[in-house]
Amino acid sequence: MRDVYFIALVKFKKKQTKAIVAENLKMVEADTKEGVKWLGIYWTLGRYDAVALYEAPSEQAAMKMAIRRGENMAIETLVAVPVEEARKLVE
Repeated sequence: MRDVYFIALVKFKKKQTKAIVAENLKMVEADTKEGVKWLGIYWTLGRYDAVALYEAPSEQAAMKMAIRRGENMAIETLVAVPVEEARKLVE
């Protein structure tokens, strides 16, 4: 079974400090031990403060990762289907 792709839209709940950023980086490292593969993390301007792209072994793994960050950020997570796979679903 292949990993599932996700897009996380992030709003920070707290002002970002060096300490909070360091804590988040530790969580990113811990996520990789649980099978999460980070494809990109970007800070953004506009409605969201950051956008992250990643693969996870399951929706449950993605949810667990988001729950751990609940104190510092609000995350809206989207499941992403590669266009090649989506085309196969069209009749």
